[in-house]
Amino acid sequence: MKVISSTEKNRWAENAALKTDKASNLSVTQDVCQTIDGFGGCFNELGYIAMDKVTPEKKEEILSRLFSPEECGFTFCRLPMGASDYAKSWYSYDEVEDDYELKHFSIERDRRYLLPYLKDAMKYSGDLTLFASPWSPPTWMKFPQAYNFGTLRWEDEVLKTYARYFRKYVEAYEKEGIHIDQVHVQNEPISDQKFPSCVWTGKELKEFIRDYLGPEMKDMDTEVWLGTLNGPYEDYGMEEWQITHYSDYANEVLSDPEARKYVKGVGCQWGAKHALLQTHIAYPEVKLIQTENECGEGKNSWQYAEYVFQLMWTYFQNGVCAYTYWNMVLEEGGMSTWGWHQNSLVSVKKDGEVVYNPEYYLIRHFSSHVKKGAVRRGVKGAFAGTALAFENPDGTMVWEIHNPFDEARTLVLSDGKANYEITLEPHSFNTVIGN
Repeated sequence: MKVISSTEKNRWAENAALKTDKASNLSVTQDVCQTIDGFGGCFNELGYIAMDKVTPEKKEEILSRLFSPEECGFTFCRLPMGASDYAKSWYSYDEVEDDYELKHFSIERDRRYLLPYLKDAMKYSGDLTLFASPWSPPTWMKFPQAYNFGTLRWEDEVLKTYARYFRKYVEAYEKEGIHIDQVHVQNEPISDQKFPSCVWTGKELKEFIRDYLGPEMKDMDTEVWLGTLNGPYEDYGMEEWQITHYSDYANEVLSDPEARKYVKGVGCQWGAKHALLQTHIAYPEVKLIQTENECGEGKNSWQYAEYVFQLMWTYFQNGVCAYTYWNMVLEEGGMSTWGWHQNSLVSVKKDGEVVYNPEYYLIRHFSSHVKKGAVRRGVKGAFAGTALAFENPDGTMVWEIHNPFDEARTLVLSDGKANYEITLEPHSFNTVIGN
């Protein structure tokens, strides 16, 4: 057995596990769970702008370390339809008022940042599975008429046009040689934000998918997903009318047979983790993916990476088949155009130095070893609450294990044939690869 371990001061150290007669405290059960579709991140304008501030050699190194199979090997990634909150400035693909025929639809802006970013990545990854979602519709389709805050105008002509807007986006990217595998209706439909956003109720999502987007996309080789959900949500101080629940969104849409026939999966992030288990139990045939990693405050600490491991444990344990990081690359501090500092896998300092942050190593522990087509296996034992197991298509077993304690702990891992003793360093991430 091969062991790869990372601590705050010693990252990606390779060791071997030794056979032992001690009783195991982690083993695999007979449970065969979801199939894994991949790992990745989101292509955002500020990420490409950050990479343009390093030498060409360092830029290629970043791309290689994120996308080549020998490194992180990202294969499952996200695109914004128009401006995300990490765009250089806010935009949509058609800001000509009352252009119901979408004669002025154009992805020209994406040719400056997003398309080059994506095409540079594809040189290393080959085929990428891509999903896309808007942060805001064109402003003339909203009330009030602004990128941030607001809702879609609930008028038949607007709804028909907005459904065609999704279709034209997919077709435009196809002309660039890029296939969009999934479209998700709205980024974080449960929250109005000071960055590009749009609030939807579950009933509105159901109606739009059932009566407009589903029929518009049904002849295309692009799936319609319910996402990217960021609730249910409840916080101290909220009014009762502000609190949302599982049945307000996922269950509202999926329980409608006509809407359900178009929905191929559910994308979840942030507060939606609280509805994962209910969704998975009620609709086990529906795929689930994690669509945006929680992003910290730009400090890129080891402690936050440990928190992210527990997020990954929660999402995978509750059925997701893919895990998508948020910003892959940012300038040091991760400042957005709307004033929030956020974490990233890679930071670019002002002097051009490139830093691979703790979450880079955490994600790489998973993404470089858990291959597309792997299945998650059940685990049992005292370490089961901080461990996940996967069986790759070639039969290789991979265990991902976190030691969250201040002292070293002894893991005795059973692969079903023998037991192996491994010392887990304090606050470490550990990948164990068996046969």
